[in-house]
Amino acid sequence: MKSIYFKNWTTGWKWATRIMLFFLLLSGLAQLGMFVFTQNYLVSYLGAQPEDIWFAVMATYAGIITILPIQFRFLRYFETRSYLLFNIVITIILNIVCLYCQDIFLFFVIRFLQGIFAGNVIVCSLTLVFSSLAPERVRPVGSAVFYGTMLSNTVLIALVAGVVVESFDWKFTYYCLILFQVFMLALVLLMLKRKSGIKKYPLYQIDWSGMAIFAFTALSVAYTVLYGSKYYWFEDSRICWSAFFGAIGLILFIYRQYIVKRPVVNLDVFKSRNFLIGLCLLAIYYGGKDSMNLIYNYAGGILKWSTLDVILLTATNLAGIVIFLVFSIRLIVVKKISVTVFFAPGFALLGGFNLWMSFFLTPDLSFTDLFLPVFLQGAASGLLFVPIMIYVLSSAPVHTGTTGLIIAAYTRFTATLNSFAGFYNLQLYFNQYFKEGFLGSITSENQNTIDRLNSYKNLYISKGFLQDQAAALANSSIAQNLAQQSQLLTNRAIFMLFGIGLLLIALLIIIIPPIHKKLIVFKNHSILKFRLTTFKNIH
Repeated sequence: MKSIYFKNWTTGWKWATRIMLFFLLLSGLAQLGMFVFTQNYLVSYLGAQPEDIWFAVMATYAGIITILPIQFRFLRYFETRSYLLFNIVITIILNIVCLYCQDIFLFFVIRFLQGIFAGNVIVCSLTLVFSSLAPERVRPVGSAVFYGTMLSNTVLIALVAGVVVESFDWKFTYYCLILFQVFMLALVLLMLKRKSGIKKYPLYQIDWSGMAIFAFTALSVAYTVLYGSKYYWFEDSRICWSAFFGAIGLILFIYRQYIVKRPVVNLDVFKSRNFLIGLCLLAIYYGGKDSMNLIYNYAGGILKWSTLDVILLTATNLAGIVIFLVFSIRLIVVKKISVTVFFAPGFALLGGFNLWMSFFLTPDLSFTDLFLPVFLQGAASGLLFVPIMIYVLSSAPVHTGTTGLIIAAYTRFTATLNSFAGFYNLQLYFNQYFKEGFLGSITSENQNTIDRLNSYKNLYISKGFLQDQAAALANSSIAQNLAQQSQLLTNRAIFMLFGIGLLLIALLIIIIPPIHKKLIVFKNHSILKFRLTTFKNIH
């Protein structure tokens, strides 16, 4: 069957078409992956704080989820090739502007716009992916390609960017991204038809006001959550105002979805119990998998691995994702296994990884020590992400259209936001807790402290430092050891917390369905018994 989007000569080049679609999807997702990798360089370049960089990331997500609900209308009105070319050109221009921007507030605006146009490219790529699949494989295989690329794009970008950063200035990574996008322009021109032949659907009754309210709300909520700890929450007027605008914006957006004729979000979707369960599992998965970032920070910060070594570790995680993603999708498509079968083992594996790390972290682990747990964490993502997404999308009522996909994207935004703020606050709390515990025992009367200080002093004196210099350096070394041990114990405490929580989720997934079935059987039996008793009494 000929494609309505691809030129006729591509019919015999299925793999070329698939590679092109993968690259096209990657060119949109790279806006996130590249930024995440270069954020440390941007901190020094822009004079920004960590919260500013997090907010820039969330501004991009806000742009994506703002444009997502009306994106499908655009694809029914504009020709696919022209639409893609326009959006890729705009993303190239925005990357160039972003590269030379030195004002942090302008940078936030650029990142939001990048989210909008990258979202256009991503959704258009998803449409092309779905159009190239047989109808019975659209949901499992299409979801696997799309969400698998989402999971792996940061690693794939890092594999290239890491080599570039090690050899060139960090800005060169953006030059590579721009060249990649120019290459995608050529591929789109080469492989896609100018006219698809789809009947145009007029752009009327689009809720532009609702989208503006939603964008303002998302940014206000992100600002409140990310900057709250820094400004001591509601003791600062900025947080009070942002929280107020976020709450009012949310109320207005929900109200507007009730009153408009064509809502961007059909609220009937929340009447489905399975949909709500799926959203909860999706949010828990997002939060649970992000503990992997602690391992990357541990490898780079405590073990002092090079960028390329950390990237090699992420490649190990990617291998686990890909292998088990293919495994799970094959079972779903070929063996017709229910997606719910993967939930319990997936969460158990993710919880097991966190518990493993809670007992395993020391200041001197090697790559071989981390290889298996990091691979298993990727395996857990491969087992969970796509099956959960399929469950969420299939549980949404048919008449709600694309609302299930939109709400899933909102869940990703919220979970990522909570991940940034949650890990930051958890680390603040546990770091302070463990430091206070150590400081209580590090005194001038403690023999272990005295011996360690004397050992450091003698070491520095043997290297030619004066007595006073050696004493100051010894105190500094003690402080560094204290910070390192506090961070290690903090990581272990967070891993323990996540591990127990995820294993409880796996246990609930196992025991709740049979209990629910027994309750239904018992209820039906009681109703039948009551009816028989009533019938006998009447006669």
